[in-house]
Amino acid sequence: MYYVPIPYKLKSECKRMACDLSKVGERERLKPRREPYWNRLRGGCFVGFRPSARGGAGSWVARAYDEDSGSYRHKALGDFGDISGKDRFTAAKKDAEVFAEQVETGGVAEAKLETVGDACRVYAETSPDAEGRFKRYVYGDQLAKVRLDKLRKRHLIDWRARLEATPAQISRRKKGEKRIRERAPATINRDMAVLRAALTKVIAPGTPKTEAAWQEALRAIPNADRQRTLYLDRAQRRALLDLIELEAAPFVEALCLLPLRPGAIAALTVADFDTRTKELTIGKDKTGKLRRIQVPEKAAALLSAQSENKLPAAALFMRTNGKPWDKNSWKVPIGAAAKAADLPVGVTAYTLRHSTITDLVQAGLPLLTIAQISGTSAEMIERHYGHLASEAAVAALSQLAL
Repeated sequence: MYYVPIPYKLKSECKRMACDLSKVGERERLKPRREPYWNRLRGGCFVGFRPSARGGAGSWVARAYDEDSGSYRHKALGDFGDISGKDRFTAAKKDAEVFAEQVETGGVAEAKLETVGDACRVYAETSPDAEGRFKRYVYGDQLAKVRLDKLRKRHLIDWRARLEATPAQISRRKKGEKRIRERAPATINRDMAVLRAALTKVIAPGTPKTEAAWQEALRAIPNADRQRTLYLDRAQRRALLDLIELEAAPFVEALCLLPLRPGAIAALTVADFDTRTKELTIGKDKTGKLRRIQVPEKAAALLSAQSENKLPAAALFMRTNGKPWDKNSWKVPIGAAAKAADLPVGVTAYTLRHSTITDLVQAGLPLLTIAQISGTSAEMIERHYGHLASEAAVAALSQLAL
């Protein structure tokens, strides 16, 4: 069974380290890598060291948790090359603690926001889904260079026209003809929603029916959202798993056991799962907010198996080439297995999420709890699955008949 998510504010703050950065000898034995080696100084405060690949002194980094944004902030501290090696940790530790105090008290100055692109980059820091859309449709567009104080409705009307004229690519194969289709209204709404949210964070909506009313150009297309009606029952999901290629089997099984977005499962690391408490931390997701859930025995066994012999920062579900799964790599084996199992046309990774949520609703789990587990709003669950809850209620009420 599923449990109500445990209230949780911070992601696991430090991966267990095998080195002590205060010791010169241990720092000198560290292998160069992009990710710093971290030592935890206190809750939400870390000092990191990045060895030099060219034999230099290496560089130090501070990391502090910002409760307002729900994410960590970083600051480069330099190499402290003008002081002795044994004193560098002390100096870096002191600067890291000062930085953490500034972050905690709101004393760190935010980057100056001047353009639409600036506003999008700041918003994207806490929304991975938004970052992907901005990269595709905003950063490379002329709209990104428009100053916020000069933004007018016509700028966004023109941008929206360009967005709607951009076909959606349904095949990303490197070789062969690329397949495209007309962009769906629901997709356009999602692309506009993140831009509207980013701009609302930094500028107020203009007076309605004026050129300053920039928000009017980003109004959603009505009745564009369609319910995900393709549902696979347990037997069909079992058939899919039986025919999925071996490499993708653990990832697809996780999709069948947990009502999470495929991207959220693909982004999980070994450190996100606590094998002792059977608790899973979902960090990188559409909402950008951390949440923690307790998983049932079968899911826990799967996650534990995927954790074996991996470093804390490694992807929990890893492909044979060492890379995590993404939408371009998981759709091929899922599509092939669905065809081999003679499942309905249109089965995708999201079909499995929809199917697991449907089962939870029909099982009578409160909609709010389902929303918390799956990382969406209760309103969204009510909109797409409320009719199932009503049917379950009618069935329950029928048992009262005398």
